[in-house]
Amino acid sequence: MPIIKSSKKRVKVAAVKQARNYNVRIAVRKAIRAVKDAVKSGDTKEARALLSVAYKKIDTADKKNVLQKNTARRRKSTLAGLVANMSSKKAEAPTPKKKAAPKKASAKKAPAKKTAAKKEAPKKEEAKAE
Repeated sequence: MPIIKSSKKRVKVAAVKQARNYNVRIAVRKAIRAVKDAVKSGDTKEARALLSVAYKKIDTADKKNVLQKNTARRRKSTLAGLVANMSSKKAEAPTPKKKAAPKKASAKKAPAKKTAAKKEAPKKEEAKAE
């Protein structure tokens, strides 16, 4: 335990903040889990309702600096994508997609070697004659 009065206060304040952060973090996790469970069950209306609740919890955590700004945005985006995919899958008829056969790698032939063209040197006899 600290001896100095201000250090004692810092320990108390840190404990209060830790408890608050813990509760906010748990609320965010529960809200996210509820949305994911609704998506798995296939209930679109419930998923959309829970999505707004999860948004509120994530925004609160962001505002209180429990979550970093980009982390909060990433989690909201992920949840929105899950709900959007769920509603688009219901709109489409479930048709099985055939997987394309993997293409075989074509064997490349090595390029033919070029023979160096020999330059014809002028003959000494012809050069002298001229």
